[in-house]
Amino acid sequence: MIGMLKGTVWTVEAERVVLDVQGVGYLLYVPSGYLTSMKPGEERIFYTHLLVREDDLTLIGFHHRDERDLFLQLLGVTGIGPKAALSILSAFPVKQIKSAIIREDASLLTEVPGIGSKIAKRLILELKEKIKDTDSDSPAPDQESFSGNTNEALDTLLVLGFSRNEAREALSKAEEKGVQSTEDRIKEALRLLAKER
Repeated sequence: MIGMLKGTVWTVEAERVVLDVQGVGYLLYVPSGYLTSMKPGEERIFYTHLLVREDDLTLIGFHHRDERDLFLQLLGVTGIGPKAALSILSAFPVKQIKSAIIREDASLLTEVPGIGSKIAKRLILELKEKIKDTDSDSPAPDQESFSGNTNEALDTLLVLGFSRNEAREALSKAEEKGVQSTEDRIKEALRLLAKER
């Protein structure tokens, strides 16, 4: 099993990238939000999951371990395949998806293309308790505060004309740098987006 890859982005294609790891090119399917920020020549680390089928091996890559963990939980839901799971992770940050499941907010999940009301409700039914258990070590107020800040910052960037994927990626990078307040996260995200354009 391939659990992690560290290498150089060789090419960026629709839905996937080729990662050069010491001369071997690994084809990775990734959440669509990654594609706008990755450029050939960059060094990246991906947490991976290998999907094994009768006639195919597919490698899925994620920047963060919690994304991969949620992807695997989503795959365990009846009616959710790899494409649907990737679509959900492409549409919203992990914390927002988990929050929607815990709050039983099916309407948010149905915003994802291909996820109807029936699938959204089944997803909530099958994952709510599992997610509560895995997140029990984290204090709820902080999670709610983070989720609120994320939504506010994301909404601001969308109003300014950035795509959802661009905004999510920039806010994720700002989070990694330890930026906390909504205002500071928006400023940092705008700085990062200006460099990319």
